[in-house]
Amino acid sequence: MVVCVQIPRFELTVAAGGAEALAGRALALAPTAMGKLHVGQVSGAAQACGVRAGMALGEALVRCPHLTLVPADPLAVDEAWKEAVCALEGIGAAVEPARAGLAYFEADGLRGMHGSDERTLAHARRAIGRPVRIGVGPTRFCALVASLDAGTRSAKTVDRKSADRYLAAAPVEMLGFREQTAMLVGGLERLGVGTLGELRALGRDALADRFGKAGMLAHRLACGDDDPLAPRCVEDSLEESLAVGETNSGEVLGRMLGVLVDRLLARPERRGRTLRAVTFSAHLAGDGTWRERVVFRQALCDPERIRLALSTRLSLLPAPAESLRLRVERFGPAAGEQCGLFEQDRAERRERLAQAVSQVRAAAGHDAALRAVFVDPDSRVPERRVVLTPLSR
Repeated sequence: MVVCVQIPRFELTVAAGGAEALAGRALALAPTAMGKLHVGQVSGAAQACGVRAGMALGEALVRCPHLTLVPADPLAVDEAWKEAVCALEGIGAAVEPARAGLAYFEADGLRGMHGSDERTLAHARRAIGRPVRIGVGPTRFCALVASLDAGTRSAKTVDRKSADRYLAAAPVEMLGFREQTAMLVGGLERLGVGTLGELRALGRDALADRFGKAGMLAHRLACGDDDPLAPRCVEDSLEESLAVGETNSGEVLGRMLGVLVDRLLARPERRGRTLRAVTFSAHLAGDGTWRERVVFRQALCDPERIRLALSTRLSLLPAPAESLRLRVERFGPAAGEQCGLFEQDRAERRERLAQAVSQVRAAAGHDAALRAVFVDPDSRVPERRVVLTPLSR
């Protein structure tokens, strides 16, 4: 059985300073993307006034004039969520974190460790230490739907025999909690589809014809089928930070970024491994933080290429930065497995170049491979400065 652990309003709770700050107050996460003025997670009081996550800021303020916007704090959310995932792994669970505040793990392997499923869920609730909704089901999606029906004190369990009937009665809005099917909810409601059972009755072919791959996935989920869990791989974490002193100058931030990259690559804990994914973050002037995850196209250990890939993210900073931080999320193979062209033996390099020239000439003719020879470098006429001659091996 799959266990779904969901912390309600996790990002808003962390940004506001705790669950107590949400009690009786109309709060919402301030918009984070430039040009997209939509509120984030909202408190219960704001939801009672008709405000929903993803609603336009103007409409949210009209529905709730006393709505208070809380600046997002992605760094604090990331740290708090990492602590929660580590706490779940501390009870022996192989956790698949879906997003901040939502995770899954298999309960069958923990029954022998804790004695029963009920004691396993109690250990998970106690390890997180926050109000949490827990749902148990035969698949990931079924457990997610069950967690939305559960309270913060008791878990909701759906066994394999009743899973088909339970999913058929669930509203179609449940598809909005999966990133791949969230865009289907509005279209299905306009078609008059209210439950997952009605969605299932439409048939796989009709949904695929109307919605493509997302429709096929929605039909799979409504039928009780889902992909197996993919628990995260725990790796070493390297991190470097540097104070920059309230600046938004691209030149200064670029130099500071170069220092961070050099420090990170010089750490002995790296053990010659390349970098595959990093998290680039900043503490902003005043309140708030900024965070961007960068996945390289290939594993890198060249500081210039890493700096070039990260420097484009500096323009995304919404405010002047007080400090920058760079953390490795995933390592690649050791640098010795990368065979750069100019790191090889000279004879081998010449042989490889000769083979490349032969292939080019075989495909495009003998004059396809030429070399530039400087004849008169001081001439003002470009054609006199350089001439092209056949490339000899």
